[in-house]
Amino acid sequence: LPYQVNKAKLVEKIAELVRDKRLEGISDLRDESDRDGIRVVVELKKGIMGQVVLNSLYKNTQLQDTFGVILLALVNQQPRVLNLKEFFHHFVLFRKEVVTRRTEFDLKKAREKEHILEGLATALDNLDAVVQLIRNAEDPASARNGLMTEFGLSEIQAKAILEMRLQRLTGLERQKIIEDLEETRVRIKEYLNILAHEDIKLGIIKEELIEIREKYGSERRTEIAESDEGDIDIEDLIADEDVVVVYTRGGYIKRQTVDNYRAQRRGGVGIRGMNLKEEDVVEKLFIASTLNHLLVFTSIGKIHWLRVFSIPDVSRIAKGKSIANLLRLQPGETIASILSVKEFEEGKFVMVATERGIVKKTSLMAYSKPRQGGIIGLTIDDGDRVIGAELCDGESEILLATQKGFSIRFPEQEVRPIGRTGRGVRGIRLKDSDYVVGAEIVKPGNKLLTVTSKGYGKRTLMEEYPIQGRGGLGVMTIRCNEKIGSVVGVQQVDEEDQLLVITSDGNIVRMRVNEISLIGRNTQGVRLVGVREGNQVVSIEKLVE
Repeated sequence: LPYQVNKAKLVEKIAELVRDKRLEGISDLRDESDRDGIRVVVELKKGIMGQVVLNSLYKNTQLQDTFGVILLALVNQQPRVLNLKEFFHHFVLFRKEVVTRRTEFDLKKAREKEHILEGLATALDNLDAVVQLIRNAEDPASARNGLMTEFGLSEIQAKAILEMRLQRLTGLERQKIIEDLEETRVRIKEYLNILAHEDIKLGIIKEELIEIREKYGSERRTEIAESDEGDIDIEDLIADEDVVVVYTRGGYIKRQTVDNYRAQRRGGVGIRGMNLKEEDVVEKLFIASTLNHLLVFTSIGKIHWLRVFSIPDVSRIAKGKSIANLLRLQPGETIASILSVKEFEEGKFVMVATERGIVKKTSLMAYSKPRQGGIIGLTIDDGDRVIGAELCDGESEILLATQKGFSIRFPEQEVRPIGRTGRGVRGIRLKDSDYVVGAEIVKPGNKLLTVTSKGYGKRTLMEEYPIQGRGGLGVMTIRCNEKIGSVVGVQQVDEEDQLLVITSDGNIVRMRVNEISLIGRNTQGVRLVGVREGNQVVSIEKLVE
């Protein structure tokens, strides 16, 4: 436990959080402390991520604590409160001053010693003359003056010669004096080198700190970890799990667990996915991780940024929260498409398609930093609107499908990347009153699932859709008529996928894709869901199991 944290109060706080449902996922809490040490056990419910609960405990209890430190120091004889960087900076300056003054002192002493040793060496080189001069002198003062005059010595050197003991006149002692002089001169060079080079001073400071650590250091009782301790990001409290995000034409949005939608056999009526007003319908439903970023494309060509975990998690039949409370939308600005992004990466692109068949490709990184009021995502012609946005890698193929049952497939390379504010290029040439309802980035080996407004649909091999040049009329993808209605959406699927079909009255049917017939392009398909009178299918979304 952190320093000064009371164990009993910590356990009580955890229990309080669980009771108030501010901390979820804990099934049991026990204090197993004994004479061998402190032990508090937190047991988790099945399927709960331990790190998420731990991060929540760090944020909401004293399991992680902080201590304020006032770094008060004298700077130029004035008291100042420093930050950590300034503290270390001034400490290093102080240590450099200590090393400099110490070295200057040692240099002064060494030069004084060198001066005396040079005098002794001179006396030893002229030993007989020095002895004769001292013997003939009347007193110490005359002997000192004689040495200074005869041999050019200073008063300090002459005094040192007179004070020298006779035993130092032996050959061995004479050699020691010479060696001492040489060593002193080496030290003087070292001191001068230290004073002349800053890097040498810093090296000395480092060596002395290491020496202190080795001599007086002890093992840490706390851990210094590479993390922003005391600053838990909200993402650290969110479990990374897939959820269903539902958005209605009336502007309500919510998220729920995927398990709320059970699989039914083809032709089922479904379960109620949410309570809707009579004039409201489900417009968008997709699967995303709680940690994903949502790029929200609006009717006027702006992009807003939204995190999935910020969307309210409510019951299956609840209508959710108005998206106007989550985003700063302008009057008349509506949601056109929502793209779920796990991470913003270089080399990734966003392909945007509009109802009038315009396609535009822009680097994903261009959308990584929206402002609160949104950023310009693309320039849209009057009367046009965004119908879809997909991630691509620059080497893919694009498939557009229309409400009247036509589709076109062309290489992504035919759409060059442009900036956020660009308009884009023509992807498909539309017949009168036709418009694009779906845009897909082709994945090899998948089938194309087509669903109509009256609950009919089919799967078709992607190989049946020829690669054409951008801007053509395309080929038929389903034979539309009064019986099956018009196309409401297309999805690429494989055998393992499951499908959610949403009707205008809020019903949602979940079915296995491998139960849907695999037939050719130029057919009308089979009934997938039963649509009540006055209602129709408005949206589809696949689930990957």
